[in-house]
Amino acid sequence: MHKIYKDRGKFDLLFQIPQILYSTLISRFIDTLIKSLALSQDNMIELKEKKGKIFIKKNYLRILKMFKIKITLFFIFAFIILSCFCYYITCFCGVYANTQIHIIKDSVMSLLTSFIYPFAIDLIPGIFRIPALRIKKPCGSFFYKFSSFLENYLA
Repeated sequence: MHKIYKDRGKFDLLFQIPQILYSTLISRFIDTLIKSLALSQDNMIELKEKKGKIFIKKNYLRILKMFKIKITLFFIFAFIILSCFCYYITCFCGVYANTQIHIIKDSVMSLLTSFIYPFAIDLIPGIFRIPALRIKKPCGSFFYKFSSFLENYLA
C-alpha cells in the first residue's frame, strides 16, 4: 500500500513480480492440497489392479468410505477457503477503495501466470523425451529416465 502511495497510483510491474510469484506458489500449494482431497483415482486403480473377488469385496467398503470422507472434506475445505477469500477481498476493497484497479491488475497477472505455468512444467519433460526417443540406447535411456523423473516430480 505504501509503495502504491509513493508511486502516486502508478502500476510498477517489477515491484509486483515477487508478489505474483508468491501468490502463484501459495495457490499451487492449495491446489495440491485440494487435488489430494478430491481425486481418488489412485484408490480406483488399486481396486482395478487386484483381480481377486475376495480382495475387491473386502476393500470395496473401505475405499468407498475413504472416498466419501475425501469428498466431504473437499467440499468443506473449498467452502471455507472461498468464504475467507471473498470476505477478505470485500473488506480490503471496502477499506482501500482506490487500490481496486491494482487488485484487478494483480489478479489478472496471477491468473495468466497460473495458466502459463502448467504449459511450461509439462513442456520440460517433453523436451527431454524427444531426444530420448531419437538417440541410441545408453544416452537415450538416461534422457528417458530423466524426463520421467521430471514428469513425476514437477507436476
